[in-house]
Amino acid sequence: MRLLAASVLAVLAAGLQPCLAKQPNVVFILTDDQRWDAMGCAGHPYLKTPHIDRLAAEGVRFKNHFCTTSLCSPSRASILGGLYAHTHGVVNNFTDYPKDLPTFPRQLQKAGYKTAYIGKWHMGEDDDSKRPGFDHFVTHRGQGKYFDTEFRTNDGERKVERGYYTTVVTDMAIEWMKEQKDAPFLLMLGHKAPHSFYFPEKKYAHAFDEVRIPYPESAFQLEDKPEWISKRLSTWHGIYGPLFEWRKEFPDTSARGMLDFERMTRAYWGTILSVDDSVGRIYKQLEEMGELDNTLFIFTSDNGLLNGEHGMVDKRTAHEASLRIPLVVRYPGLVDPAKPKVIAGQTLTLDFAPTILEICGAEALPKTHGKSWKKLVTKGDPLWRTGWFYEYNYEAQFPYTPNVRALRADDWKYIRYPHGDGSADKHMAELYDLRTDVEERHNLINDPEHKDLVTTLRKELDRLIAESGAVPDMMPMDEGIKGELPDEKIR
Repeated sequence: MRLLAASVLAVLAAGLQPCLAKQPNVVFILTDDQRWDAMGCAGHPYLKTPHIDRLAAEGVRFKNHFCTTSLCSPSRASILGGLYAHTHGVVNNFTDYPKDLPTFPRQLQKAGYKTAYIGKWHMGEDDDSKRPGFDHFVTHRGQGKYFDTEFRTNDGERKVERGYYTTVVTDMAIEWMKEQKDAPFLLMLGHKAPHSFYFPEKKYAHAFDEVRIPYPESAFQLEDKPEWISKRLSTWHGIYGPLFEWRKEFPDTSARGMLDFERMTRAYWGTILSVDDSVGRIYKQLEEMGELDNTLFIFTSDNGLLNGEHGMVDKRTAHEASLRIPLVVRYPGLVDPAKPKVIAGQTLTLDFAPTILEICGAEALPKTHGKSWKKLVTKGDPLWRTGWFYEYNYEAQFPYTPNVRALRADDWKYIRYPHGDGSADKHMAELYDLRTDVEERHNLINDPEHKDLVTTLRKELDRLIAESGAVPDMMPMDEGIKGELPDEKIR
């Protein structure tokens, strides 16, 4: 009798094993130009994001998450393949991801996943064709519009979808999710928001009208900063410039000009309210499908955004607001929803591919610069990185930022601006003590007390660059800060 009972239990256990080993779905929501602090759960004083916050309250928030190039296409490429821009080759917003390079969606597809990308792709400015690794692919050319964007459907037809972008792509995503029944799935949902030009939907157009938003104090603390930062003030990427067309007459250095800055910022926040609604709708759909707890739900952005810090708007630089981005993850297989976590270790866009593939039990990429954070979250990882390097290459189309190479360590940041021809740097470097000056107000580069530290950090930066295979470190010539506006077609 005991033998029979044991046999029955063994059979039942064997029958249950496929369920226990079921691969999780992946929902990857990617916003565009969202700062790390533009969420309620990150402590924003005005922007309330209850649905994003719920993911954090039932999962994990990474409070030190970064992109390795603060520019849309390079960062998106690094998310897909776990490689630095100098390796995958997408170093600007006009280059598509190489079709022969592996990606985590292709690896999941090989592992039996059904895969979809819906929304803003933004690699290859004029190319909206279907990309490898996705069974279902719906996107558009270029930036898309907040209202009435023309999408290329999965079968190749182009059609203007009436309505607000965030709502339209969420509708598409939910429709596709409803069709998924017999296999694990990957959904990547790419939002336009909160990328400029910022236009909230009608119900949120006046959500922040009563909030006063002055220029940050650091905008007026430029005495110890490199001269190129002051030269940028009245350009397309400066606070005295057109502010993505929220200011019609510029440059405007008057106190009254701050009202244009307020209107721009309120609109930026307003677009994120719609993104939060989208997160809530996707969450609800997973619940209704019975798949919520079997889904690795990731919310993040491609890069950050300077909103007046150091007198700048846009991104590209190695300052915190530019390269620090949100990351919130919900998956009970990683973190018990009743015991949420906040992770302080520095994580990167490079880490998504190896992490997702490990959690999903799929074959790893043949090469990656990133590292899975599964162990960091579940057990802690004493060998986790304490520093990494940032790269950005000067763009002739947007001549407002020099070449940038930076070391972002746990406690210090060192930024240098190579000229591009191997000669001595023409711009002053920057050094910040992040323990006491996370807002990067005081550049310590010329402080004699830190001379040896600068030497040490420069050596570590060079070591990391070489370790990643970027030797020689190729970059364009820095042609200087220029004042002309970028071509209207690529703004």
